[in-house]
Amino acid sequence: MKKRVMGNIAFAAVAGFLLAAPVTLAQDIRKETVHFKAGTSGTTIQGRIKGYESVSYLLGAKAGQVMHARLSTRHGATYFNIYGPGKGPGDEAIAVSDRSDPINTFEGVLPEDGNYTISVYMMRSAARRNEVSDYSLDISIGGKAAAAAAGNPGDATVAGADFNATGQLPCARHAGQPMGQCSFGVTRQGNGNGAITVFWPDGGSRVIFFEMNTPASFDKAQADGDAEMEVGSNADLYLVTIGNQRFEIPEAVMTGG
Repeated sequence: MKKRVMGNIAFAAVAGFLLAAPVTLAQDIRKETVHFKAGTSGTTIQGRIKGYESVSYLLGAKAGQVMHARLSTRHGATYFNIYGPGKGPGDEAIAVSDRSDPINTFEGVLPEDGNYTISVYMMRSAARRNEVSDYSLDISIGGKAAAAAAGNPGDATVAGADFNATGQLPCARHAGQPMGQCSFGVTRQGNGNGAITVFWPDGGSRVIFFEMNTPASFDKAQADGDAEMEVGSNADLYLVTIGNQRFEIPEAVMTGG
């Protein structure tokens, strides 16, 4: 079964998920554990790196919480990567800030409990010249899972993000690109209606609206041009195409079952 669906206008937050991070080749990795003051959910860190130095900031978080990170610097080649629990520089990152939009920012729903690492580093060309970078890193974590939802009975929401559930689903953003994994958050409004926000690995997001537990429309923007949405199905899996973008959405994401 396949059908074409036109898009609706909507707004979604910027975020990112699993992608290969650039190799920083840092020779001096300094590690610092981040603690928020009592009664707060964030902090601002002032730092400096020189040449191949990098700083790995470690902070604990729970699945379903929302992390915000923003790096401010006058140095044009200083960025950060974010790594999931048990990973660090040299591993696959969940965010690479030189590819984010806006640059050097991140907002995303965290997929699992554990200690996350934010690595601040300098690009190789600048590190080679032994340049110095002063920076300010703003970090906040909020949105604990809350009991009670307005959608299906038994749903929970992620406070601050209004998601009933979060997870990963297969996706591809560009033509010819192999399917990878994107994080998503779903909002169920009841009666089989709601919205799925898919977060692109290189920043930005796509919202797919569903009706009667079937993908029905999307957050069409000017950049989408005349793109239409095609929806196919294979058993309990929906195959969604929007221009060059592709998604595989299990029916359970919409039904909550």
